[in-house]
Amino acid sequence: MNRSNLLAWALAAALPASAFAKPSDLPRATPEEEGISSAQILGFVDAIDHEVHDMNSFMLVRHGHVVAEGWWAPYGPNDNHELYSLSKSFTSTAVGMAVAEGKLSVDDEVAKLFPEDAPATVAGNLAAMRVRDLLTMSTGHQDEPSAAADKVSPKSFLAQPVPHKPGTHFKYNTAATFMLSAAVQKKTGQTVLDYLRPRLFEPLGIENPVWNTNFQGVSLGGYGLRVRTEDIAKFGQLFLQKGKWNGRQLVPAAWVEAATGRQVSNGSNPASDWDQGYGFQFWRCRHGAYRGDGAFGQYCIVLPEQDAVIAITSGVKDMQGVLNLAWDKLLPGFQTKRLRADAAGQRALHERLAGLSVATPVGAADSPASARLIGKKIVFPANDQKLEWASIRAVDGGKGWVMTTSLGGMESSVPCGFTEWRKSRSRFEKYADESVAGSAAWVSDDTFVTRVCAYETPFNKTWRFKVDGNRVTLESEQNVGFGTTKPGVLVGTIE
Repeated sequence: MNRSNLLAWALAAALPASAFAKPSDLPRATPEEEGISSAQILGFVDAIDHEVHDMNSFMLVRHGHVVAEGWWAPYGPNDNHELYSLSKSFTSTAVGMAVAEGKLSVDDEVAKLFPEDAPATVAGNLAAMRVRDLLTMSTGHQDEPSAAADKVSPKSFLAQPVPHKPGTHFKYNTAATFMLSAAVQKKTGQTVLDYLRPRLFEPLGIENPVWNTNFQGVSLGGYGLRVRTEDIAKFGQLFLQKGKWNGRQLVPAAWVEAATGRQVSNGSNPASDWDQGYGFQFWRCRHGAYRGDGAFGQYCIVLPEQDAVIAITSGVKDMQGVLNLAWDKLLPGFQTKRLRADAAGQRALHERLAGLSVATPVGAADSPASARLIGKKIVFPANDQKLEWASIRAVDGGKGWVMTTSLGGMESSVPCGFTEWRKSRSRFEKYADESVAGSAAWVSDDTFVTRVCAYETPFNKTWRFKVDGNRVTLESEQNVGFGTTKPGVLVGTIE
């Protein structure tokens, strides 16, 4: 039973939700106790579930208490989640701590921090680039240097042309955040992950953070961090509290103010939350809010005027749409006083949150075409996708399946449930060993569909096998991606 189920059960049994929280968790309260109605939150959940596909998790904190939380199965409260560029806000925090310890200065010249990696001749604009310019995405680059883990390094960054004067030209730049990570490691002798562990992660009860590195062992900084949804909420709450946690000043209040304030302009559209100004690896938002965010909808939204934090993970295409729903559905509901208790409303909200799920394929467990497809091997001619063969075999007396594929000579198998998610570990796209969950069904007499969700990431992929005699047409589609999400149709032969 996941935490959302426990909360729903607790309300039905008239027990406090805090009875199920760990000591390191944020305290729990009912929405009404913290001045927002359960019905208002339910309206947001309904809207975001119906209008925005591929949500992964949601947590709302008001006055330091979690008042609503939910995960779309197979995602769960104890699973880490890939943050993508929300990682940048954690890297900025490491820089702020290193500055407070006298290890770094925002006025340090970047090229001088890495003299062994700098060009033989350091030109004017590169020489003028400072740590502050890395923090504000105003390095002076016209083209963003590669931030790929197998390419990015201090040497590759410093080799990039700098045609603009640093501090005058906003250009989103993930490689610049990598350089902040590299600077912390250069000056402290620890990766950003290890540096933050005793200073941030352990005090906040963030137990199992994972942060990928480049080929030199430097934390990627601009992406690659995985933590839980509640860890995101704690991070936001720390900043809402001006860097103080359980009586300790973990992050200097002055750094919190500078990092979350408007340091540079990045546009003028009053309707866009990407045009409200940029701080030190934090975005300014409308309505006096600020946030860290990452690709496909990883959010840590801090609302100082409402004394609230919203943590969201997702795999969405329309990131502005998620923010619009938060402003339209949640913002009007925040009240300054405690509201009258609403047991029925609380029960309805928690039951809704407990029943959330990424959509599973809808159809039947069997089909007239089963004998032609199930237990057989589908062989594909050479193709750009490098898919050599696939097979579907029945398990558990026909109550589930295992899909096996050979991609580029590497086999992977994923158990799939019927109307449910079955969890395992397998290869998934670029990930060699990933937490995955599968579900499948016959959506028509001739078409078998599997959906595989990599539930520590925003990604899920759907495979449609259409049987026609001894031929199978395969269409696949990923929900979101940095490149194409529909790689094209393949036609294979059943052996």
